[in-house]
Amino acid sequence: MGLSIRRMLLRSLYGFLGVSLLGCSSADNEMAGGNIRAVNHTLGAINWFSVNGYRAHGGGGSSCCIVMPIKWRPGLKAHIEWEVDPDPFAPSPPLGTDEFRLFMQKHQANYRRHSAVVDIPEWSGTESCGLKVHFLVCNQIKVTTSCWGYGSPNNPIKEPKQMKEPAVCKN
Repeated sequence: MGLSIRRMLLRSLYGFLGVSLLGCSSADNEMAGGNIRAVNHTLGAINWFSVNGYRAHGGGGSSCCIVMPIKWRPGLKAHIEWEVDPDPFAPSPPLGTDEFRLFMQKHQANYRRHSAVVDIPEWSGTESCGLKVHFLVCNQIKVTTSCWGYGSPNNPIKEPKQMKEPAVCKN
């Protein structure tokens, strides 16, 4: 009896997958996986971030994967959530001690979470190279799908790294 239930579940799953894949068969709806990359332009640390629910580790590496349309279309948005450690180089007691644990409790109380929704800029054809999220001062975000790396004259994001927070942020 257990075997027949398993067969029914597998047939249902295959049927569901077949219908799902057929539903995405038009060229305008085709999706592909890509990397999410963080570029931190601030002096704080980006502990983690997520884009449209795809979670990645913080400010300077890349993680797999995000699913995006193969062809750009108007209205594509990136909902980004992230956590910042404003003082990542604070001196701490030795690791593993009670003093360190107390320090970390107080230190983590200063972590701040933010979110933003930004437009995903247009790319042509299938030239998207994943999504790069640039963390700027004043909790501002820019994203790009450019294949050009940060620092290249062809990269659309020109803000420098290691930017200090201004005394007052514009809204």
